[in-house]
Amino acid sequence: MNTAAVAEASGYSVQQVRDLERRGVIPPAGRADNGYRRFSEAHVRALRAYRDLAVAVGPVEARRAMRDIRRCSPEEGAALIGSFHTGLHGERERALAARRGLEAIQAEAETEAEPVAADVMTISELSQALGVRSSALRFWEGEGLVEPDRITTRAGTARRYGLAAIREARIAAALRAGGYRVPDVRNAITAIREMHDVSHSLAALDARLEAIAQRALALLRAGALLAEIIESR
Repeated sequence: MNTAAVAEASGYSVQQVRDLERRGVIPPAGRADNGYRRFSEAHVRALRAYRDLAVAVGPVEARRAMRDIRRCSPEEGAALIGSFHTGLHGERERALAARRGLEAIQAEAETEAEPVAADVMTISELSQALGVRSSALRFWEGEGLVEPDRITTRAGTARRYGLAAIREARIAAALRAGGYRVPDVRNAITAIREMHDVSHSLAALDARLEAIAQRALALLRAGALLAEIIESR
């Protein structure tokens, strides 16, 4: 088939097909006696696989993968596709962890008799406000769950908990009280740190989870076509 036919079959424009061939996303087309490109169904499958793979992992990674899959062994190709599934699973787990953390803050705020509202607190003030021991806060700091500032005083150095550290301590306290293990709490807090903007709502996280689900489905669609490409070698 010619370039126009493969473009129609794949949903790309003629120029996009040429660009993707030039980038190595699909194998080089054959040439007819008149010099025109001649494509096959294998090119159409590769273009369709790339379309879904780009949705799943992004166009840059998808282009790299399409080139690598044609060169690597079947074992390496299968491992590469598996790594994409693992990556998406990790993204989902982090989003769920962030959601659990925000839910914990919400639940803790609803039941808290004296809300933690200070901008900066000492370790004693924070431990009293949360109803936990100061040693627990120090332990959480050592585990990377809370990151207080350190200030110099006449007596040496002292911890000061700003709004971010107070929020992290609240998450840690709520999740630990709910029976979560330290690694699970760390995952939740790390995920929320990665969000940067703490105004993200539960609805925003739900939207992120839905987007991850759509990307996972796109990866499943691409996987069947990629398997054909790998096995055809």
